[in-house]
Parts: sequence; C-alpha cells; structure tokens
Amino acid sequence: MKTRLKSPDLYTIGWIAALPIERAAATALLHDRHDAPEGFDQHRSDTNSYTWGRIGEHNVVIASLPAGVHDIAAAAITASNLIHSLPRIRIGLLVGIGGGIPRPDEGQDIRLGDIVVSQPDGTTGGVVQYDLGKAKANGGWERTGSLDKPPMVLLHALSSLQAEHMIAGSRVPELLHVMWETNPRMCISTNSFTYQGAGKDRLFKSQHDHIGGSNCDKWDSALEVKRRQRESTEPEIHYGVIASGNKLIKDAATRDSLLEDIGHRCLCVEMEAAGLMNRFPCLVIRGICDYADSHKNDQWHGYAAATAAAFAVELLEYVPTGQLEATQKVVEVIQSR
Repeated sequence: MKTRLKSPDLYTIGWIAALPIERAAATALLHDRHDAPEGFDQHRSDTNSYTWGRIGEHNVVIASLPAGVHDIAAAAITASNLIHSLPRIRIGLLVGIGGGIPRPDEGQDIRLGDIVVSQPDGTTGGVVQYDLGKAKANGGWERTGSLDKPPMVLLHALSSLQAEHMIAGSRVPELLHVMWETNPRMCISTNSFTYQGAGKDRLFKSQHDHIGGSNCDKWDSALEVKRRQRESTEPEIHYGVIASGNKLIKDAATRDSLLEDIGHRCLCVEMEAAGLMNRFPCLVIRGICDYADSHKNDQWHGYAAATAAAFAVELLEYVPTGQLEATQKVVEVIQSR
C-alpha cells in the first residue's frame, strides 16, 4: 500500500523527466512511492500527470513532457504547470538522456552511459542555449542572452558529493543494482536499463557519416576513434557546460561546430534545459546515450536514463533538509525578477 502524505506542501523538489524512459528510471529509484497527497488541488491549466514519492528525507514529485513533444517550449510549460499546482517547490532537477561530445585526445573521454552534470564555469551558469543568438557580419553567429545557474543548495551538495567521490567513489553502480533486483523487468525489456557492453559503444571519426539502412556493428574498426580500454564498466561522471536547443543534433559536423561556438568546455547536447533555467531553478543531469552524430540509435537510452537518475538520487542525499527548507520557493524566485 502506498503512502499518502497529509499535504502537497510537503513536497519540495520537482523532478522533470522529459521522456517515458526517463520517468521510468526516476520512478524505479524512488525509495518510497506515494499516492497523490491529501488536499492536492491541481491548477485548472495544469495538464501534467504526476508521480509522487520520497528519496531519503525529501519528498519529490516527478513530471514528464507530453508524449512525442520534446522541445524547449514544452519543457517550460511542464515546469510552469508544476509550479502553479505546487507553489511550495523549492528546487528542481532535469534528469534524462543527452548526446555526448567526446574528445578523448584532449582528456574528455566521454563514453555511452557516462553522466554529465551542468556546472557553472565562471562565464555561464552551466547551460548554454546554442540556437539563441544573431548572425554576425562576417557570417558567424553570436549567442545572446544568458541562463541562470542552479540553486546554491544544489551546488553546495554537488561540491560535497564530488569530494566524497574522490574518497569512496560513486554509489551509482550500487543504486543501479538495487533497481535491477527490485524491478527485473527493466533488465529484459526491449529498452533494457542495463549496461549494453563496450562492444556496442563505438565512436566513429567525424568524417564518416552513417549510411542509411546500414548496420554500424559491421563497420570497419579502422573508422573508429581509438580509445583506451577502461578498467571498469561503471559510468564516469563529468562536470561542465551542457548545450541546449530546439534543433536535434545528429551529425558530427554540427556537433563539432558547437565546440567552435561554445568552447571546449561543452560536454553534451540536449533539447529541454534552456526552457527551464530562467523559469525553474534546477540542476541538469544527463546520461549519455549517443555521440550526437549520424550513428545514434535507441540502444543505450534505458541505461543512460538509469545512470542519470541514480546520480540524482545520490546527490539528493547530500541536500540537508534544513537548507532546503530555508531555500526560497521557486515561485518566489520567479516573482522577484
């Protein structure tokens, strides 16, 4: 029997999982799943469907984008609806999959299933909207506007977690194993949430585009970027800038051009975060499901969604309840601007 809390005001964390596969991972990792709280009066304009639960000492509500609609505007509407119905929410998480921008020859050895976390770098808040700007006279592109950084309570928790990882490593693998044992169906479905194998993780050189109808598994290994063999299959965690926009990046040339514009601190691309950062103060966490090139497919979606969700769960264990309660409500942050 599910727990039912006495008031919706007891929920302080809003978790956006854009895709069903991302929501499945988030839901499976809840420590306790709840029924809708007593007295919950969903705003008349709010079309979201919610999953309620607990992670550690925190009560969390999960929402997704409408099926088949994945863009900045839809993300903004989903977050706005959540805030209208749950004005006591204090921080947000945007958790799901993204396309990696690997540069193994420059020390940025991002692999499928790895985790990328948005982190301010001194010039950005950790998320950059790559399709917001204006054309320059020389034919180039100049980005305009800026996006807010995550709430300080999350950045302090992130700092503590990073230090703990240096000492004892991440608990993400442990959390994944618990999820698999508790939900065995997630290991056998078409979109399995388990590790897909190093042999299925192939990074092709930028000049070699996918040929329609061909199977990349049969491509000559000479076309691959040579990378060191990792000692472990456990996901690695990377912190830096995430590029967000409405255009799906699915070719290496476009992906690599982002580095010319944004800079080499850019780690991955996705399609929702830019719609949230100035409307729903949050941290963005992405599991890498492809390399944002023409070879992308759905095979790693489940595992990437799971690694990102597991990291989010581990992070929330480092958010003190007292600090969270002292954090300004999202609706107050927005109204104060």
